[in-house]
Amino acid sequence: MRIGLLLDQLEGPDALDRLQERIARAADDGFSSAWMSNIFGLDALTALAVAGRQVPGIELGTAVVPTYPRHPAVLAQQALTVNTALRGRLALGIGLSHQIVIENMYGYSFDKPARHMREYLSVLVPLVRGEQVAFEGETLKAQLGLTTPGAGEMPVLIAALAPRMLRLAGEMADGTVLWMTGPRTVAQHVAPAVTEAARAAGRPAPRIVCALPVCVTDDVEAARTRAGEVFEIYGQLPSYRAMLDREGAAGPADVAIVGDEGEVSAQIESLAEAGVTDFVAAEYSPDGRTREFLKTLL
Repeated sequence: MRIGLLLDQLEGPDALDRLQERIARAADDGFSSAWMSNIFGLDALTALAVAGRQVPGIELGTAVVPTYPRHPAVLAQQALTVNTALRGRLALGIGLSHQIVIENMYGYSFDKPARHMREYLSVLVPLVRGEQVAFEGETLKAQLGLTTPGAGEMPVLIAALAPRMLRLAGEMADGTVLWMTGPRTVAQHVAPAVTEAARAAGRPAPRIVCALPVCVTDDVEAARTRAGEVFEIYGQLPSYRAMLDREGAAGPADVAIVGDEGEVSAQIESLAEAGVTDFVAAEYSPDGRTREFLKTLL
């Protein structure tokens, strides 16, 4: 199981400089990957192209870029450009986002999200592989090819939690990117579904990228309390709430990886046993203890 880091959301005029410093430190520390979410701050793809171009030797991923506001051909063109800037080190993670964002904020319909993702991948995946596309679905159309450099083996991963989305992650994409999903849910729900879908479609074994909060500490109760505060919103969004319920977790604090070095090591090992191929640590400790421990796992 590869170990990566989830990069902080950064603000301010020097955000890109600080992002480059964080990517460089992750690469220097030996982490295999660094991942950036795309919410309401920096555009993740643009930021990774700018901040990551001068930092070799580390995969850079988006976790994740929302699909609805971007035509798949436009996203394919942008992602290929970024992959060229990064010399082939981009992992493109995409996702539906959430109904409250897509409908209430952007004004798009969130009707039949699995249909939307299937049609989206039908355009996006061939284009990033350098193929021509002639597709007409219920919600998307595309008749074009791209001459953008960078086509080839850039992995396309989707945020997939529900059964239909997990099938798409195996059938049409290169795997899934998870957040707030614990080891029991990965082992019993995610890994079997996405792996079987890939096998049935004759595709390679999928990547299962699992990001979770991590804090190495001797004060477990305080660390879980802080996790509950920092990550509270994720216990309220329906897709994450469903995964927490599957895990038997009251909230995000219950799936955070917390404890001393031995306890955290055992919890991370349980993810590998569950089928996770890439563990992505969202550090939230107030000191450097978590980072120093994670480096020992590399």
